[in-house]
Amino acid sequence: MLEVKQIDVYYGAIHALKGVSLEVVEGEIVTLIGANGAGKSTTLRTISGLLKPQKGTITFEGQTIAAKPAQQIVKLGISQVPEGRRIFANMSVMENLELGAYIRNDNKGIGEDLDMVFKRFPRLAERRTQIAGTLSGGEQQMLAMGRALMSRPRILLLDEPSMGLAPLLVKEIFSIIKEINAAGTTILLVEQNAHMALSIAHKAYVLETGRITLSGTAKELAASESVRKAYLGG
Repeated sequence: MLEVKQIDVYYGAIHALKGVSLEVVEGEIVTLIGANGAGKSTTLRTISGLLKPQKGTITFEGQTIAAKPAQQIVKLGISQVPEGRRIFANMSVMENLELGAYIRNDNKGIGEDLDMVFKRFPRLAERRTQIAGTLSGGEQQMLAMGRALMSRPRILLLDEPSMGLAPLLVKEIFSIIKEINAAGTTILLVEQNAHMALSIAHKAYVLETGRITLSGTAKELAASESVRKAYLGG
């Protein structure tokens, strides 16, 4: 479904991604794990068109997307939940969700998807008129995910969804990620909590200082001694 092939990305003189390649098969949850600053967010931002690779190709369902603007990539069916939520803090929960559907004009479908989001995130339904900036961290993460789902993505890019959340909320967010995947949305997940990420993923990649150093099934990586030592606490 999604193929990233040998991409190089620079921030000015800094060589952030060095020949990164990965594949996401339709229906899978694929996770990208690695330390802070390894290039995980940069990879997602490049796929979603916010950064341009200097080398390499990105193909989504057979179509080359590396040169396309971000809004066109959303229209093709790729939606990103950014690191740090990035909700519109001064707008209501409902307005945030409606903005997620900005590329659509099918009012009936938008209404159905709003119902789906409220069913999946009951707390957002209770707080639909509340100003988004006054929500808790967990609720803001739910809102960011709900907003991304409003574009009806074929693939959802999730950037550090557990960041800053209490352990109970982390479990809840990961359970919802599994539900979203089971309902038919393919997921590429960037996550520092390697243990949780590997527990729900089908396939995994390890990114270290801008390079993919390991890949395999999530089970294989969870059993790997080097992964256990570096990311799973022994």
